[in-house]
Amino acid sequence: MADAKAVGAFRTISEVSDDIGVPQHVLRFWETKFPAIKPMKRGGNRRYYRPEDIQLLQAINRLLYTDGYTIKGVQKLIKDRGTRAVIGVGGEGAPVPPPAAPSDLFVSEQPVEVSAFGASQVVELRAIRDRLAAALQQSLAA
Repeated sequence: MADAKAVGAFRTISEVSDDIGVPQHVLRFWETKFPAIKPMKRGGNRRYYRPEDIQLLQAINRLLYTDGYTIKGVQKLIKDRGTRAVIGVGGEGAPVPPPAAPSDLFVSEQPVEVSAFGASQVVELRAIRDRLAAALQQSLAA
């Protein structure tokens, strides 16, 4: 049984993938979309993530998969508020509130990878998304 790493230790992509619950190829893809994610690369292009990288990855994961932001939306948040605000470090440390008006920040009719969720969960998530969009449209019309 392997010993647990220290809190500040660098982590490999497989460790980060397991911790966050996101496949390794998604982490590599996020590196191309979010320049703030800069793992150290050693021999053989092996990635080592710093604690700050992991915090940012966790925040991106939450914004995309829990809060319903798109990649462009998260990119805009990082650009407008900085990585520390998105992570929740410094300042108030409060979660990032959603934008007041509909935009490309939120998920639209993008296909959801069924392997990440069960088929019934995808149907439920789409229904929730549709109800939220309708409620938002009504509140903006009022």
